[in-house]
Amino acid sequence: MVKAILGKKLGMTQVYNEKGEWIPVTLIQAGPCYVIQKKIKDRDGYEAIQLGFAPKKESRVNKPLKGHQSKAGAGYFYFMREVPCDDISALDVGQEIKVDGVFAKGEIIDVTGTSKGKGFAGVVKRHGFGGLPGSHGSLIQRETGSIGSATDPGEVMKGKRMAGHMGDERVTVGNLEVVDVLADENLIVIKGAVPGAKGQLVVLKKQGV
Repeated sequence: MVKAILGKKLGMTQVYNEKGEWIPVTLIQAGPCYVIQKKIKDRDGYEAIQLGFAPKKESRVNKPLKGHQSKAGAGYFYFMREVPCDDISALDVGQEIKVDGVFAKGEIIDVTGTSKGKGFAGVVKRHGFGGLPGSHGSLIQRETGSIGSATDPGEVMKGKRMAGHMGDERVTVGNLEVVDVLADENLIVIKGAVPGAKGQLVVLKKQGV
């Protein structure tokens, strides 16, 4: 059984459950994905499958990727990722993987994506610092403040929280509930927010994978 599938974040909306309660949800176009390659333990040292997602014109594929993806006979894709699988012998190269074959309504899953890039940010925005006093003529309310230490060790410690690049990181959000699976439209409805901006790639995984 395939334990993960690739998808594209479409955005957020809201739905109502059986009790009439309002639930914020994220819509994800999950699949269809295609098996591009199988990783075999005797040859590769582990077992997994490589999935292709989001069709791509042949004219836009470079020669190395074209040779690799053409072996599956399922077309060409923008994204390829390896995902775990219980029994790869049950799958064929080129086989289609749809969302309803991986997840079901009510299941708890994990979602991995790339968080939104915020550019260069200061310590107040990046780490939630309170800032320096805003009265008595202070002109540095949002600056870092002291970063050094005493004579021993007399250096800025590694890992010190400072201003810098914020966001654009690989983030996994766990324990998200599948509100609904719309197999005909290749859509999965997930309770709450998932990492990334609209249109970005996300990986939906079984809990704990």
